[in-house]
Amino acid sequence: MKALVLGGNGFIGSHLTDRLLAEGHDVRVFDKYEERCRPPLRGVDYHLGDFGNRGLLAEALRGREVVYHLVWNTVPKTSNDDAFFDVSSNLADTLFLLDECIRREIGRIVFISSGGTVYGNPRSLPVSEESPTEPLCSYGITKLAVEKYLALYRHLHGLEYVILRPSNPYGIRQNPLGAQGAVSVFLWRLARGESLDIWGDGSVVRDYVFIEDLVDGIYRASVSRTPSGIFNLGSGRGISLNQLLSVIRTVTGREAAVRYSGGRRFDVPEIYLDIERARRELGWEPATSLEDGIGQTWRQILEACRP
Repeated sequence: MKALVLGGNGFIGSHLTDRLLAEGHDVRVFDKYEERCRPPLRGVDYHLGDFGNRGLLAEALRGREVVYHLVWNTVPKTSNDDAFFDVSSNLADTLFLLDECIRREIGRIVFISSGGTVYGNPRSLPVSEESPTEPLCSYGITKLAVEKYLALYRHLHGLEYVILRPSNPYGIRQNPLGAQGAVSVFLWRLARGESLDIWGDGSVVRDYVFIEDLVDGIYRASVSRTPSGIFNLGSGRGISLNQLLSVIRTVTGREAAVRYSGGRRFDVPEIYLDIERARRELGWEPATSLEDGIGQTWRQILEACRP
């Protein structure tokens, strides 16, 4: 398979690139930046450029069979700060990508959506793929819009796709200074003896999935032909931020001061994903416990991957 990984130097993308290489595929990466934690990999064809640079993106698509779309220029908070930028830099540029895929007869798009934001405030738990989608932030709205356009392009042009809705990924090589990733941020600050900041009172419940498990699900979905086109990928269980801190203390043997601040309007109180469809159709389920995943991440943090 000749694969293009858009965002292949990022956290999820770099692990996906590893998996594709291990499976013997021809891999090209398109990203704005080089990888943070390691030099370029042998056997990977790197193209550096902005997702909005249509000439560079079109060149990167040349000769590819499958496109993994992981590029996104916002996170939930920043998307609400500038919704126009969210739409123009993510949704509009993705439409150009879809048009180019049709023009170049690329066989399939694998889109990494969001299991934490497209559903909004769930009416029942766990949240299945058939649950209502009522996003509370522009990030979730634009992710959901891309999902709808993928369905439209399949209807109009026969473009094949699969959509993955991950919960909250964490693990090795996640940027501990980024705007997302509670586990890595907490571990980094803990290693440096700094206090930990939490929005709200710590009761917010989320679903955390280890990066290698997530990538296994993405890969399985991308090479399978299944009845469904959308899959939740998560742990299948919810854990509050306060419970997460308790696990971190147990695994690391360290304590840290915690500072609580006001909650954010786009944070739903509780969400975790129903992963039964992925179990049934992909033969997938997470293999790494939260304790083991945090332990692996903690050891990497202590090795001081440069921030």
